[in-house]
Amino acid sequence: MRFAPGHLPLSRRAVPRTLIALALPALLALLKLTSVAAAAAPAAAGIEGERMHVPRGARHVVRDPAASGDRALLLLTRARARARLGLAAASRIQVVARAKRCHGTPTLRVLVDGRTAILRRAPATRWTSMSSRRLMRAGRHAISVALVDPLRVRGCRRALVIDAVRLLPAGNQAATRPGAGSGPRAGAAPPASAPGTPGIWRPPPHTTWQWQLTTPVDLSVPADMYDIDLFDNSADVVAALHASGRRAICYLSAGTYEPGRPDSGVFPAAVLGDQVAGWPSERWLDIRRLDVLGPIMEQRLDLCRAKGFDGVEADNVDGYSNSTGFPLTAADQLAYNRFLVAAAHARGLSVGLKNDLDQAAELQSDYDWALNEECFQNSECDLLRPFVAAGKAVFNVEYSLDTSAFCPLAQALGFMSMRKSLSLDASRTPCW
Repeated sequence: MRFAPGHLPLSRRAVPRTLIALALPALLALLKLTSVAAAAAPAAAGIEGERMHVPRGARHVVRDPAASGDRALLLLTRARARARLGLAAASRIQVVARAKRCHGTPTLRVLVDGRTAILRRAPATRWTSMSSRRLMRAGRHAISVALVDPLRVRGCRRALVIDAVRLLPAGNQAATRPGAGSGPRAGAAPPASAPGTPGIWRPPPHTTWQWQLTTPVDLSVPADMYDIDLFDNSADVVAALHASGRRAICYLSAGTYEPGRPDSGVFPAAVLGDQVAGWPSERWLDIRRLDVLGPIMEQRLDLCRAKGFDGVEADNVDGYSNSTGFPLTAADQLAYNRFLVAAAHARGLSVGLKNDLDQAAELQSDYDWALNEECFQNSECDLLRPFVAAGKAVFNVEYSLDTSAFCPLAQALGFMSMRKSLSLDASRTPCW
């Protein structure tokens, strides 16, 4: 029913005038209180992504029912999306965005008056609010949002999708990970073992290393630590490494299903999700199902220990930031990753955090070392600083950059970096 402003809707039956006279003052008082409360509440201002200015030819607006206004801005190049916003009071800037992955997760940069306010990877598959740490003073400011590391190769293209840029008054900063504090299986994973668990070998910060996932393993490569495939290498290979004074790490995929592995047949169809981008034979796993995956991973770790390995590289432990086919959350991933740590430590194995840089700060105290692919290529190596600060080894591999482009930076950061081919054969070019 529509009615004119300032007039109360009346039923078809007449209302006594005396009743109206008694009720009207109370109603006017209520409306006044509501107006005062609305004026006092600090509303978040800002601009929708699709309304930002983008250079001609680089502007792409896409429809998305989950975005505010059902539309969002798609960034495929380094062209900046710009806006000028006025602040009535000191505020933080917040960007609501998501990413499309292609050989890594895109990096988002937000500039305020030419200075970086936000620089981080944008989670894929879901809208995420990312806020600046520092406050912007009241007044008008030039805001820009950009994709730092565009990439287009056969079969995929990196992209940033911007829903909105918002201004949050001081003291009203929203959480950067909506829903991260809850998980559908709270308490399912056992607590991780303490990092100081005795009897576990942990690589010192400047351990030289080799990463070879092909066979046979070239035992002549000068390295203190070899990271090799769990299933494709026998206990004799591990024993040979130990005999020459080396340490051995077993590689296994903890977050994806790989056909052709000896235990592939024990994975039920219910835990198999979407294909892994770039690896069509692999499928993402539903890591919430610890009741199913827990025993499988524990058996793999038992094999790792039985063959004499010193530690484990558990790959693909960042499914929550990928298109897995399951509604995985950051809390799901933390629970699963900590389960892996506890299971490895219980078997006397050290364990490295593979990629999952958005959770590196939270997981540093659980993991013994870190292994990353292409953090220099993707401008995200700063996310590994908590491991360096804690005196833990950080191993890094770059596939595309020349060593001159990343080795000096790696040495300055304290990383043990090298260039490898995507085949991960015996060839390498180390920075040390």
